[in-house]
Amino acid sequence: MARLANVSENTVSRVIRDKGAIAPETRRRVIEAIDALGYVPNRAAGSLASSSSMIVGVILPSLSNIVFPELLRGIHAGLAGTSYQPMIGVTDYDLEKEQQLISSLLAWQPAAIITTGFDHTDAARRMLEASKVRVGELMDIDRRPIDLAVGLSHRGAGRAMARHLMRRGYSKIAYVGHDWDADRRAHARYLGLCEGLGDVGLALVAEHRVDGPSSTLSGRQALAAILADGAEIEAVAFSNDDMAVGGYLHCLAAAVPVPDRLALMGFNGLEIGQALPKPLATVLSNRFAIGKTAVETLLKSPDRAFEPAIIDTGFSIIDGATA
Repeated sequence: MARLANVSENTVSRVIRDKGAIAPETRRRVIEAIDALGYVPNRAAGSLASSSSMIVGVILPSLSNIVFPELLRGIHAGLAGTSYQPMIGVTDYDLEKEQQLISSLLAWQPAAIITTGFDHTDAARRMLEASKVRVGELMDIDRRPIDLAVGLSHRGAGRAMARHLMRRGYSKIAYVGHDWDADRRAHARYLGLCEGLGDVGLALVAEHRVDGPSSTLSGRQALAAILADGAEIEAVAFSNDDMAVGGYLHCLAAAVPVPDRLALMGFNGLEIGQALPKPLATVLSNRFAIGKTAVETLLKSPDRAFEPAIIDTGFSIIDGATA
């Protein structure tokens, strides 16, 4: 690393420990060398050997979205009765922040690191691949994992949404969603929805996406906007239940009969959707099972298998009363 950065080993050490005065250009070269090599300092080296084996790093994109606390609840259930403790970081859907968290967690030589999804910076992926710890990538199974993937096929869930709506007799189907840059799984569901419709020669009759994350307010405003455009719509598939609940509230306020005039369908199977006057038609993702299964599988063996593993926890349709 010192050779790659063209500095002394002592300078590398001071940059890593953030000690002493370092010229900005020198610091930049050392950090670039660290990223290129996927190097992670071992901060547990001076501690008891056991301190590095009892940590499970958990990196979540959000704690305000109920989906991820449920995932965390499953992880806690999987750790119950063991001596392992979770060390939790939140990225706010920022991959650079995830990279920093991965570097910090790997420095403590955890027994495992759990992330959400397959999207990482190149440097973060190199660190995870180069490390010897178990790595679980959760919520998605549509790509090849570094070590272990536990979750569901979001593309498959989107196709299932299309089939469910078509079985109910709807052919003029629209889509309302949120920002795909921060939520690639929502994009995968959209693609699956379009593929499912395309299988029988149909296409979306309208679509509307809001900038930023999903919310009930965004869902309400987005449904109002797409209906105002005047397209003939029989049913709306939403990117998730947050958005769909907002759409239902718009229908209540605008006196749009659901599902007689307009059918609504969400994704996630959140409790709030089932508490509506008419329970939401949705796709149930097994978030608790994903977290619990992942941590139990990772802790069964300290060593990665020769080939990455995928565990499909599946999904199911909740018929509800809105479609």
